[in-house]
Amino acid sequence: MQWRRDDGLDGGKRLAVLAVLVGGLLVTWGAFTASPGLPAGWNPDAIAKQNTIKLRTVGPREGEHWFPVWVVVLDHDVYVRLGSRATKRVQENTAATFLGVEIAGQRFDKVRGVPAPESAQRVAAAMAEKYWSDIFVRYMRHPLTLRLAPEE
Repeated sequence: MQWRRDDGLDGGKRLAVLAVLVGGLLVTWGAFTASPGLPAGWNPDAIAKQNTIKLRTVGPREGEHWFPVWVVVLDHDVYVRLGSRATKRVQENTAATFLGVEIAGQRFDKVRGVPAPESAQRVAAAMAEKYWSDIFVRYMRHPLTLRLAPEE
């Protein structure tokens, strides 16, 4: 007995069908592995590889202001540690509780800066490990450690 493939598809069509099936599986897999409730593009693993991100506040006098900050990721949460001037900007932010965040050219407009004093020591240790110049910066005052919590 001889087995024959008689599906009516030539090699190119078989390849196209296979590509569609594999693509569907990848989309389905992505739906299961994506973090629920996070906006598209917010990827803590990718953010951890960035040296800096930018935060945006809206001041009562100067309006919108973007500034760079160091960033670390601990347990899939994104953290920044702010000095006195940046802390004042966040406290005077007229955009309510939202900050703007720019990561590798991608912008997120609705990110809550959640004070995380309980994580300040872990964040400081992670900053010291990630950034060689923290040997100097760690002695500066950092009154605010924030966990960045994006909303869709």
